[in-house]
Amino acid sequence: MAIPRDKTELLTDIRTSYKKLKDDLVDIHSKSFFIKELVGHSKNTQMSAANLVAYLIGWGELVLKWNLIIKSGSQPNFPDDGYKWTELGLLAQRFYSDYEGLGFEESLKKMEEVVHSILDLVENSSNEDLYETNWYKNYTMGRMIQLNTSSPYKNARRRVRKWKRTKKNN
Repeated sequence: MAIPRDKTELLTDIRTSYKKLKDDLVDIHSKSFFIKELVGHSKNTQMSAANLVAYLIGWGELVLKWNLIIKSGSQPNFPDDGYKWTELGLLAQRFYSDYEGLGFEESLKKMEEVVHSILDLVENSSNEDLYETNWYKNYTMGRMIQLNTSSPYKNARRRVRKWKRTKKNN
């Protein structure tokens, strides 16, 4: 799917990409979920599927946090307090740490909760709010949501599927 241009397309993109990713995640053996064999978010690193899910949860929660701060009339520190856009590898490491205590089922449940909260946010926002007003620099709210949900879900699915193929071939 092309970059969503309106609320309906954004909802479809998030739902579709999340469902495909979830379908690929649910059949991972729970022990394999924690083995660091996937290409990491930082150069020359490896991560586990658990780290990947933590990363997606972390970005989803940031989207929700940004929205709350903006709705309160303030401006969030993008991407997050204490981090610059040039430090996304460090932010990914924080996400891994934030959710390292979650088990397989808990991780998938938490990700689903975050996705549903984001879908609620989109459903309760007007198309004007999503696509006709800049939210961060030249990015609209809809674009920022897409960049931090459906786009990384697609990327995560490619990583998971590639990893699963290598596991089958070994």
